[in-house]
Amino acid sequence: MFKSLMLAAFVVAGFAGVSSAQDVAAGETVFKKCKTCHMVGEGAANRVGPELNGIVGRAIAGLDFNYSNAMKEFAAANGVWTVELIDAYLAAPKTVVPGGKMAFAGLPDAADRANVIAYLQQFAATPPAQ
Repeated sequence: MFKSLMLAAFVVAGFAGVSSAQDVAAGETVFKKCKTCHMVGEGAANRVGPELNGIVGRAIAGLDFNYSNAMKEFAAANGVWTVELIDAYLAAPKTVVPGGKMAFAGLPDAADRANVIAYLQQFAATPPAQ
């Protein structure tokens, strides 16, 4: 219950600042902070973190990747990555998924989160490389 309330608070507080005029180019710049662990685009593969093609609408912990137990529990409770869940998670990963593996502290700026989400949304899910 506490996790659900915390998540709702992050969604309301964090997503309230997300404007409808996201800047994909700015999102690409913000995504540079993520590239150490995540790939997106043609040829994307898992690294320290899973690849992010098709992340919006994808099952949480739904790739062939070694997810933490905390992320698997979060997946069981939440199902798929929505824009709102991604926004909350990017704001404070360790608060939204306590015990998760993501070491990144988060993106406190709502515009940065909106922009990086807009950037990610342009990449459709791709089948894994054979």
